[in-house]
Amino acid sequence: MLLALVCILPVAASYLMFYVWQPQGRVNNGTLFEPVPLPDTVLAGIGDQPALGRGGLQGHWTLLLAAPSICDSACARALYVSRQARIAQAREMERVARVWLVTDAGKPAAGQLPGPSAADALHVVRADAAWLAALPQPASGSLAGAVYLVDPLGNVMMRFDDRLDVTEAARALTKDLQRLLKYSALGRGGRP
Repeated sequence: MLLALVCILPVAASYLMFYVWQPQGRVNNGTLFEPVPLPDTVLAGIGDQPALGRGGLQGHWTLLLAAPSICDSACARALYVSRQARIAQAREMERVARVWLVTDAGKPAAGQLPGPSAADALHVVRADAAWLAALPQPASGSLAGAVYLVDPLGNVMMRFDDRLDVTEAARALTKDLQRLLKYSALGRGGRP
């Protein structure tokens, strides 16, 4: 009887824990949602940037933000957080791309456009209505300041809302991105 109890007790405890006392904790910092594929339309590049379509995102985890050309403080925080999170990936940095969807007809100031260094790699393109509609709206209702994570297959899958503390926001995004890069073979070695 004791031997049977020792064998059955762990199984019974696991069922009880799974169906009755489900853990409420989570390990992700961003907001996960059902993946939304980006449209197949091609977006025009701004300045000397090339055009970008959904196919251009394939093979990379992409940090995407949508903001007007006159970058306010929320936009500046999102640009900084996405840059820091990409740099923090060290050897895996090449698996991460950054894209700024400019939501109006203006052109960003020269100081906001990417520099020549690899760390500043930022693709700046003009957004269209279809791409903006594919981005799930944050609770604040404003896209500026939110950083979206797009998987290597071109699906928007996670959002990081704007935080006033950029250090905390960068750490949160970095942790989630490191976890994804560690456990995902997508985007590794040029394979989508």
